Amino acid sequence: MTINEPTTTYLKHEVVLLGDSIFDNAPYVNQGESVSEQLQNLMDNDNLGEHKPQVNLLAVDGNCLHHVEEQLRKLTIDPVTHYFPFVSCGGNDLLYLNLAGLMDEPIENVGEALDTLFHIREKFRSTYQAMLDTMESKFANHPFCDDITLCTVYDKIPTLSNQEKCALGLFNEVILHEAKTRNLSVLDLRVLCDQPEDYAPVSPIEPSKYGAEKIAKQIYRDTNISQNNKKDMHSI
Repeated sequence: MTINEPTTTYLKHEVVLLGDSIFDNAPYVNQGESVSEQLQNLMDNDNLGEHKPQVNLLAVDGNCLHHVEEQLRKLTIDPVTHYFPFVSCGGNDLLYLNLAGLMDEPIENVGEALDTLFHIREKFRSTYQAMLDTMESKFANHPFCDDITLCTVYDKIPTLSNQEKCALGLFNEVILHEAKTRNLSVLDLRVLCDQPEDYAPVSPIEPSKYGAEKIAKQIYRDTNISQNNKKDMHSI
């Protein structure tokens, strides 16, 4: 297939959601209130007919950074689909690193505590970099793929302690640093989900219907698919 034959058509559009329960939050809200469902509803209302964008939910509740490679295996790359990849992952890795339990560890001084956090952060960095390498390899050389968008780990969870919020900043620095280094976009959940009602009553570390609505609307704005559909008139 070449891109310069005379027949003109629209590209298909697909928003790919990778990561954990930030995107796969359906178990914690009512039907129709999850991030992916609200996002698909926004796109359905664009009235683009047969060119209606699709949300491809590959994120899995409970998954960690190393699971993203497995999620990507389920994605078959189509050369005439415009992809918008988003990844929200890392929170479960911090849970497995026992970030909360770390706050109760006895230390001799603040310097010792910071040194401990440094080594944990660098382990997180290595795993996060490997995840991004896998994602960039998956979408490499695709002619119609937006930059990967990274999500920070939100820190306004009602049950989060001040110590945990402070520690989270170290790990979000990794995400922001990688985004800047690789010239990737960022969806900052720390700013977006800033109210107690943004978190699900049944599990306060998950987005509620209100938090999911904020996330879905921001992804919708960031992809701007209505305008991209107009720009993506290509000869195929």
